[in-house]
Amino acid sequence: MFTPRRAVVLLAAVLAMTGTSVSAQAADIPAPGEIVMSPNIEHVTNVPKPEALTDINTDIAFQGNYAYVGNYSGFSIYDIKDPKRTSVVSSVVCPGSQMDLSVYGDLLIGSVDSSRNNDSCSSTSQPASVKESWEGIRIFDVSDKRNPKYIKSVETNCGSHTHTLVPDKRGKNVYVYISSYGPNDAFPDCKTPHDLISIVKIPLRNPTEASVVATPVLFPDGGFPGVPGSYPDGKSATAGCHDITAYPEKGIAAGACMGEGVLLDIRNPEQPRVTATARDETNFAFWHSATFNNDGTKVIFTDELGGGGRATCNEAIGPNRGANAYYDIVRGQLQFRSYFKIPRHQADTENCVAHNGSLIPVKGRDIMVQAWYQGGISVVDFTDTANPQEIAYFERGPDNTAPALSGGFWSAYYYNGYIYGSDFNLGFDVLKINDRRTKGADKVKMDSLNVQSQPSYNDRGRGHDH
Repeated sequence: MFTPRRAVVLLAAVLAMTGTSVSAQAADIPAPGEIVMSPNIEHVTNVPKPEALTDINTDIAFQGNYAYVGNYSGFSIYDIKDPKRTSVVSSVVCPGSQMDLSVYGDLLIGSVDSSRNNDSCSSTSQPASVKESWEGIRIFDVSDKRNPKYIKSVETNCGSHTHTLVPDKRGKNVYVYISSYGPNDAFPDCKTPHDLISIVKIPLRNPTEASVVATPVLFPDGGFPGVPGSYPDGKSATAGCHDITAYPEKGIAAGACMGEGVLLDIRNPEQPRVTATARDETNFAFWHSATFNNDGTKVIFTDELGGGGRATCNEAIGPNRGANAYYDIVRGQLQFRSYFKIPRHQADTENCVAHNGSLIPVKGRDIMVQAWYQGGISVVDFTDTANPQEIAYFERGPDNTAPALSGGFWSAYYYNGYIYGSDFNLGFDVLKINDRRTKGADKVKMDSLNVQSQPSYNDRGRGHDH
């Protein structure tokens, strides 16, 4: 059905492709489940969520011809050798939100940030006020894709909301930076202040010996104290970090730490050190994630206004809240340049805010694909950080298969020629972008991709992975 909304958004996409700016539209919302997209995006396939996993899908990692998709109930492995015929290889039921995951060699690491009565895959919820409760990371052996094996758990203070891999230069160990928050003096293992991260060391020859080796305090002065107030005007205080993106090849990392964004020196992976800080007391409510450009000279921070469960892509909230913020790194410091938010208003039933994305590896340009929950998937050229431009998008109308404000794309990442999106309820989507500005990306072939352990792309068109 060709709706007025579709006509408006197709026109907006054409304007974007010709370099004309796209302004926010308050046009009709697509029908529930209706797909609208720019002419330079192809919807390759959708694979419904496996029945065994009854909760929402979360993050994605890649290795060879496989994609790994997290779910609050566990995770699934997909065969993506032929993206048009993407299929589920296996699913592991192992509840514990939010299953942020990474893959390294034969190991899959999953984050658990919900207090459980034990570390097993048959565990149940138990209050964090109970000393014996467990949360942290789980490690699986995925050498047999059809039969992954749970081999080790590591408990960490305040659990593991997200995590980041930092391999050592000798190839003997991989470090896992654990981001967690939400301390409470009633929690024996998660008391205030919680101005630290936990670092787990996994010996690759003997991963069952994994353990916490450091808990560096990143904010000895307590960090940003926050701004009192409820949604949408309150500003989160710093308490640990929500997410860290490492760039191991360059010895740097960027942390999104609720109340502020930071740059880190990680040349000594057991002793990360904050080197620069940025705060935004006007617009940013919750510093959520970070992405470097390939040169490591820019950082995109995202603001998860409303915690991912609010309708923030509308006229009332405006273009600068719940958005991306672009910073240039100048003489080691973060210098703000601009904001970007998708230019399409969403329904009041649609949770929509800046969320997880990755670079599209194009030589000479900085282009990123990104999930916006029910705002869909957006592709943005931020080569000029003062003037980022959307060049492509894909979205569905409101998700009526689940309660309001609980749907959409959690993550959208580019890997070996395709864009992959993890939808809360509707499964795993594969897209193809056909645009002159991204054409060179098809030459880049990766062996693996964990987006929070950012790789570099060299001039010969092959990506370095870690």
